[in-house]
Amino acid sequence: MVCGVPAHVDGRMLEIAKAVGARVTNPDRMWHYTEGLHNWLPIWPSHGIRILPGPSSLWLDAWGRRLPPPLFPGFDTMATLAHIMKSGNEHTWFILNPRILKREIALSGSEQNPDLTAMSWWQLAKNRVRGIPGPIKQFLENGSDFVVANDLRTLVDRMNAVIAEKLLDPDAVMAVVQARDREIANAFGKDTQIAAIRAARAYIGDRLSRVVKPHRIPDGAAGPLIAIRLSILTRKTLGGLQTDLDARVLNRFGKPIANLYAAGEVAGFGGGGMHGYRALEGSFLGGCIFSGRVAGRSAARDVG
Repeated sequence: MVCGVPAHVDGRMLEIAKAVGARVTNPDRMWHYTEGLHNWLPIWPSHGIRILPGPSSLWLDAWGRRLPPPLFPGFDTMATLAHIMKSGNEHTWFILNPRILKREIALSGSEQNPDLTAMSWWQLAKNRVRGIPGPIKQFLENGSDFVVANDLRTLVDRMNAVIAEKLLDPDAVMAVVQARDREIANAFGKDTQIAAIRAARAYIGDRLSRVVKPHRIPDGAAGPLIAIRLSILTRKTLGGLQTDLDARVLNRFGKPIANLYAAGEVAGFGGGGMHGYRALEGSFLGGCIFSGRVAGRSAARDVG
């Protein structure tokens, strides 16, 4: 497991609130990602960065078995996490090539996306046409999770070397890749992932900037083969302090604690409250603003 936040983000304020009698709700509900990388230039211990994947990479578990539908890159994180944790090993693999890497692999974080933070459409377009984006190329060249080879058997041997264990059988992995690639030639194939890729490309925005045309992964014209080891990346708890509808923190008996209010994610709305258990990434800002408004109004009313 890798850490998506610095060591000082430790939930200490929850413990301080508990010390004065506050009730913590849903502490077991966590926000994890399934596509974590070890940062090649870490800032904090076990520093992890998440891949934001397009749909084309072939996703294998630690033993080289293809993840079942609809557990494709970029689809259902919680279902994928549950499947991985039941498999018996926490790491998984993407198998892809430079054509997919260039178009479909992005990294989470503003520092990893200078072409976006520059707010220049021209710079963004130029970088995407020019080749693999700089931050991703740095991981490809320096990251411990990236493996490159010209043939599949060598790639699998190097994948096993990364984990220092022969979990992957080259013949079995080759059979999985070939089964997937057979579906490319048939426009009416039944492979669900290939169908999803074709459906995504029906939207012009995805077709032009995010999703590559379906092709065989060991396609010589697409460059060498690439494997990426993925780790579980932990980000935060979805639990928090239980409040009433006036944002007042409740004690273990369900009564408000005087002069103690909670707003934002510390109020625990992501882990089964306002947003439900399967909260959508990027949707928490509205809840933070709303709960802050409620807390502010309640505090103003209570002080007269």
